[in-house]
This record gives sequence, C-alpha cells and structure tokens, in this order.
Amino acid sequence: MTSDYFVHPSSYVDDGALVGSGTKIWHFCHVMPGARIGERCVLGQNVNVGSRAVLGNNVKVQNNVSIYDDVILEDDVFCGPSMVFTNVLTPRSHVNRKNEYARTLVRRGASLGANCTVVCGHEIGRYAFVGAGAVVTRDVPEYALVVGNPARQIGWVCNCGVRLAFQGAAAKCPRCGKGYRQVDEKKIEETNG
Repeated sequence: MTSDYFVHPSSYVDDGALVGSGTKIWHFCHVMPGARIGERCVLGQNVNVGSRAVLGNNVKVQNNVSIYDDVILEDDVFCGPSMVFTNVLTPRSHVNRKNEYARTLVRRGASLGANCTVVCGHEIGRYAFVGAGAVVTRDVPEYALVVGNPARQIGWVCNCGVRLAFQGAAAKCPRCGKGYRQVDEKKIEETNG
C-alpha cells in the first residue's frame, strides 16, 4: 500500500489505516485505525470503515454506508447508497457484545442495492445481486438475484449484472454474450459461450 490516494479535507483517515493507491475518500468519511482498503476504491460521502473491516480492490461504496468490524468486501464489490451492514445478532444498548461480532463476507463482484440490509454472519456469493431494500437473513448463492424482506432468490444474473433468462439449463447474457449453465437449483456456472 502507498500514500497515493485522495482524501477530502472533511474526512479522517486514522493512523494505522492502510489505503491503496488510486483510492478516493470523499466528504465526511472516517476510516478507523487498522482498516484495510485496497487500490482504486471509492468511498462516497459519509462512509465509516471500522478497524477490522477489509475492502479489496476497486470497491465502490456509495453515500451513507458503515462498514463495521469483521465485514470483508472482496474485489469489485458495489455497496449502494444507504445500504446497511449489521455486526451483532442480538444488540442491546445496555449489553456489551463487541466480542460477539459476526463476520460478514461479500464475495468478488457482488452488488448490494440501495437501502438493503445485510444481517451479520452471512456470505454473499460472487457476482450476486441484492435488490434495493432487500433484507438478507441467510447466505446468498453466487450469481443469485435476491429481493424482498426477507430476501428471496427470484433469478440469476450475469457477472455484468444483467438478469439471465434460462432456456432449460442454459442461458446467454443478452448484454455481454457470456454463457451459463445451471448445475442445480442453487448453483450456476459460466460456460465458454
């Protein structure tokens, strides 16, 4: 990691935080000591990054998102405006549960829509798409499209983000042309076309 990154004057990056080259940290953000942020990331206005949070490369975090301790975002993750991560399953103001933070893992290329909530302790699979306002209460498979409260899978998406229409066990993305085959009801995989 280098110091070749941008921080708006209204934001704070505490000593001990690691920020990668080409990253942009915009207005009113706070990056805590120990946080790790990769290269070419963008943190929009009013983003908080906890001390044990990890962001891979090319992560885009829109306005008003808090990335708490033990949240891990792999490369190319998108966090929509005002989406929410939680960190404790049974919070109480009068009970200290900092030793009960549950790890949340968002795999490469996943998108988390505006105002969605990801309850801690779950994994969002590679290239999954969580719709705006959805509430994730369990793991989300790779390439799955989930919506609603609680979030339910309603389809599959290409790694470019377009919804796939399967004909039998095969689908081809109408935007990028990438092919997919359905392995079973909970898994699809890319094909050569």
